[in-house]
Amino acid sequence: MKKTVLFTLLLLGISLSAQTVRKYSNEFMNIGVDAAAFGMANAVVASTSDVNAGYWNPAGLLKLEDNQISLMHAAYFANIASYDYAAFAMPLDKESVVAFSAIRFGVDDILNTTQLIDDQGNIDYNRISLFSTADYGFTFSYARALPLDGLNVGVNAKVIRRIIGDFASSWGFGLDAALQFETKSDWQFGVMARDITTTFNAWNINEEKFAEISGAVEGQNQELPETTEITLPKLQLGVAKKWVFHYDFSLLTEVDFNFRFAETNDVFSSSFASMTPAAGVEFGYIDLVFVRVGAGNFQNITQLDGSDSVGFQPNIGVGFKYKGIQVDYALTDIGDQSAALYSNVFSLKLDWSLFR
Repeated sequence: MKKTVLFTLLLLGISLSAQTVRKYSNEFMNIGVDAAAFGMANAVVASTSDVNAGYWNPAGLLKLEDNQISLMHAAYFANIASYDYAAFAMPLDKESVVAFSAIRFGVDDILNTTQLIDDQGNIDYNRISLFSTADYGFTFSYARALPLDGLNVGVNAKVIRRIIGDFASSWGFGLDAALQFETKSDWQFGVMARDITTTFNAWNINEEKFAEISGAVEGQNQELPETTEITLPKLQLGVAKKWVFHYDFSLLTEVDFNFRFAETNDVFSSSFASMTPAAGVEFGYIDLVFVRVGAGNFQNITQLDGSDSVGFQPNIGVGFKYKGIQVDYALTDIGDQSAALYSNVFSLKLDWSLFR
């Protein structure tokens, strides 16, 4: 039943693309990566400094000392959807770094029940078929140090591939730009501008398949949707500070401000732009064990009685690092403060020195 309902939602999603410019397009690219970042509510734009910086702020790749590999897996919607990520980063010299990452968000084995009833009105379960829908994001990152000490710049080139069974598929392309600056007193600042060129997706819709499903929901999906969509830019600003106590204990704190140039349910919203803050804290012991907490996704919520309230998403996480191997875990949406369900996120990071 869940998969049948999900299939209907997918059909509606295709039709929604009739709006060429949409508030929410390619949203799978905004979920985030790395369990360590999830544990801090994704407040890492200023402090990110490893292979995962290719996603969060490519300018942070300049802090890499050796090649790194990162892997992550998460399940969403009661394990109906899977979210996977892999990345590799490599310093070219002391002033430049390159990285490549791949993201897949997919739902497999969805029941296609649009042909369940034959021309005579009989139910024939042999007419049920299965299909998958998957979104892929491939990112090439480049970072370079600028002449001003502590100031780094980074860019991302993104290729988007989205597939909905045999019904529709699309290709997209976009660019990100980022800055990261660290003062001599260890204050860190970050700027990440996503989709600065308004990421463009061109859809190819199988008209034969569309004709088969156009009558699946009466009164809906009757017209062929538009074949293009544009993802609006987003801006993230962050400030972070790390303290070390008695050489063994560390405390990293960061606050980010996430802007969308559209009116949403974010806690601060207008017709021009919307903003929601996020904050994260990481406690470390001898650079071996880490405990993380964070809060983000502050949203204005209208209750059933018509009153308004502010909801948020709290996160927690733990990590372990030893001889170039780092394993992290995060539990997101604890307390069910937002619309999503609980998600367990695991990630693994490896320094290339392990293979030398």
